[in-house]
Amino acid sequence: MPQYYMYSKKLHGGHMATLTLRVTDQLDRKLRHLAKETERPKSYFIKKALEFYLQEYEDYEIALARQVDKDDKILTMAQMRKSLGV
Repeated sequence: MPQYYMYSKKLHGGHMATLTLRVTDQLDRKLRHLAKETERPKSYFIKKALEFYLQEYEDYEIALARQVDKDDKILTMAQMRKSLGV
């Protein structure tokens, strides 16, 4: 699937990338409906979904790194609760 990037100026002199993508008709219908119901542009929801996914992926990578870190102490749930005073 081709991806096209184009850069344009923001109001404050920074840059924002413009991304063109292809989605299924079903996904487009759902996105258009959501945009209409909330009076927000489709790009708002695409940006939020991408931000969420990238944050989750970053957390996933941290969890994987900690799993193989021999120096990272592993606590039981009881030890965790005790350390937090719960």
